[in-house]
Amino acid sequence: MSFSSKKSFWLMLGASLILFLSLGIRHGFGLFLSPMSADFGWGRGVFAFAMALQNLAWGVAQPFAGAVADRLGAKRTIVVGGILYATGLVLMGYADSPLSLSLSAGLLIGIGLSGTSFSVILGVVGRAVPPEKQSLAMGIAAAAGSFGQFAMLPGSLGLIQWLGWAAALVVLGLLAALIVPLAVMIKDTPPTTHGHQQTLKEALHEACNHSGFWLLAFGFFVCGFQVVFIGVHLPSFLVDKHLPVIVGTTVLALVGLFNVFGTYIAGWLGGRHSKPRLLSALYLARAAVIALFISFPITTGSAYAFGIAMGLLWLSTVPLTNGAIATIFGVRNLSMLGGIVFLFHQIGSFLGGWLGGYLFDQTGSYDVVWQISIALSFVAAALNWPIREQPVARLQGVQA
Repeated sequence: MSFSSKKSFWLMLGASLILFLSLGIRHGFGLFLSPMSADFGWGRGVFAFAMALQNLAWGVAQPFAGAVADRLGAKRTIVVGGILYATGLVLMGYADSPLSLSLSAGLLIGIGLSGTSFSVILGVVGRAVPPEKQSLAMGIAAAAGSFGQFAMLPGSLGLIQWLGWAAALVVLGLLAALIVPLAVMIKDTPPTTHGHQQTLKEALHEACNHSGFWLLAFGFFVCGFQVVFIGVHLPSFLVDKHLPVIVGTTVLALVGLFNVFGTYIAGWLGGRHSKPRLLSALYLARAAVIALFISFPITTGSAYAFGIAMGLLWLSTVPLTNGAIATIFGVRNLSMLGGIVFLFHQIGSFLGGWLGGYLFDQTGSYDVVWQISIALSFVAAALNWPIREQPVARLQGVQA
């Protein structure tokens, strides 16, 4: 993909680096479940609740962070988010009770992520490129976040083994602080149009009265449930199957590596085919991959194969979902509308992360949650299929 100006290039580079750090660090939190729980004698539900609260706080704050970015530019939103993210990581390293863990890993990091992750960053990217390149550009930026997962997971595990989990979190907090100077590269100017500019209230009314908006939102709920359940609980699930800790880390790293290709391909396909239909196919593929994984004995080889397959499907939903929103409603309020849809993703994330720990503590296994994940895949496929990817009447009038 080529960019029409040096400004677009540097903006894309800055956006990609921010997602690399933000999502790369975030995807390694599952590595801290076992050591923290063992040190403090917690059940897995304590750490799982903190992670669930993180995702819920992230989702609730996201529409507000997106609205600020749409109206005032994304730079200040990213700076505030980066500060909160770094502070939350450092305080998580000093957490010694369920309450302090929930406040640091849950609330602070969750709110920090709302200013440094997909909805704000992809809103910037969507405004920086022509409409025909939006899906691909979003795929490239999302792929950078995926590469962060691949690169940061082994590093996080190494830090834990070298320094212990508490000091490792402090180091990760210092890395997250790099997001603040990187925000300088985000030269985002909110778009202006001749004549009447759509207000926030008008944008909300238009979206809330469009069935496609709600179908995308409820479909994205399923994505959140699946990726957070897997990201938080898969390492412990594999240890329960008598596999070494390094296998779980390697699987999540493979998810990140192959998601680089998955998100790029999804963005490329989204510029050529119906994004809602691609989303339906993606969710059906997830159902098949999960069903095959849990239907056979869990081995190192099957775990690695699962990581590769899930990686291709992992965050491929992001450029397709945000691209569909941009096509239907335009880019003026993309960060806010994407943030509302993302809230549903995070409600799913809360349930996936929390239910994983709760049901494990109740039943001694993750079987029920794996089965729920498969069933939800079929629900998401059915929700996305009927969405009509056509600009709303307001945009059709402008184009005419």
